[in-house]
Amino acid sequence: MILRTDIAGNNAVLLREAVESDLQAFFEQQLNPEANRMAAFAAKDPANRNAFMTHWTKLMADPAIVIRTILFDGRVAGHVASFVRDDQRLVCYWLGKEFWGQGIATRALGIFLEQLTERPLYARAASDNAASIRVLEKCDSCDPARTKAFPTSAASRSGR
Repeated sequence: MILRTDIAGNNAVLLREAVESDLQAFFEQQLNPEANRMAAFAAKDPANRNAFMTHWTKLMADPAIVIRTILFDGRVAGHVASFVRDDQRLVCYWLGKEFWGQGIATRALGIFLEQLTERPLYARAASDNAASIRVLEKCDSCDPARTKAFPTSAASRSGR
């Protein structure tokens, strides 16, 4: 079921509930080394498909976690999600690299934030991921004052 659409020109950004068949695309997208370097939080071993699938199966089964697949022109572009950690409702997203720089993340997060009624919302981004921080700043429901910048995932894994 399509939950909301944002069309700019001929490029439609759609959100729908995430389904098991999306996991292969999500897995392939998170394998990108550049994306992993830019992520505030990433898997210890992104290439471990079994661990990825086990983790995502648990996430999708948890009713407290809201996960939507981002579709761009009918293709799985990534996902946007919300979950509670330390009594804070957080939002996050991931886009496949081929979808970067087209305004898709901003449009998808904007649609998603319209659907979430709980406030306040919080977000976290890697401190050197200027594009992701800008996406969060553009989305009014995600106040930058509640956005925490973290070292990049790559720095965290290497002990820097």
